[in-house]
Amino acid sequence: MKNLILASGSPRRKMLMEWAELNFVVRVSDVDESYPDRLTPNEVARFIASNKNKAVFEALLPSELQESIIISADTIVVLNDEIIGKPVDRDDAISILKKLSSQKHAVITAVHIRSIHNEISFTETTTVHFHSITNDEIVHYVDLYKPYDKAGAYAIQEWIGVVGIEKIEGDFYNVMGLPVSKVIKTLNENFF
Repeated sequence: MKNLILASGSPRRKMLMEWAELNFVVRVSDVDESYPDRLTPNEVARFIASNKNKAVFEALLPSELQESIIISADTIVVLNDEIIGKPVDRDDAISILKKLSSQKHAVITAVHIRSIHNEISFTETTTVHFHSITNDEIVHYVDLYKPYDKAGAYAIQEWIGVVGIEKIEGDFYNVMGLPVSKVIKTLNENFF
């Protein structure tokens, strides 16, 4: 029996793994999420996901390595080729959501899965179209939900997603932070 390790502190990724009825433990290492300037958005997400995975992999005891499969992920939001990170404060969150209003943007999640015998990474992209969102709606959302730990300053499963999103093209759960069906398919085909 393999030990699945989720190398992420994201409560949303943990919830998605639980919904998929996977048995896993969470292990998080402090990882610098900066990246070289020359990388494309897909490469940025892959770079950070890989670093998260490597940090947990290297922290495992030799006895744990044989049976462990580590899953890490990183999600970024891209608007007009600009990576929109997590907001630094309330004003930044409001500013980000004003930028996303009436626009479409890409949500890219990179996933890195590693065992002692195998290593696979992939990205999944979902396009999200926002309706026009008023300033009052943005302020209401930011003040009530405080989306400071979320790339793009929003969570699709919260109020702003329910009232503000016109449509999505692609995997809904990818926007939450993990394309869980693709993770399961990859695990079944390559690790189990």
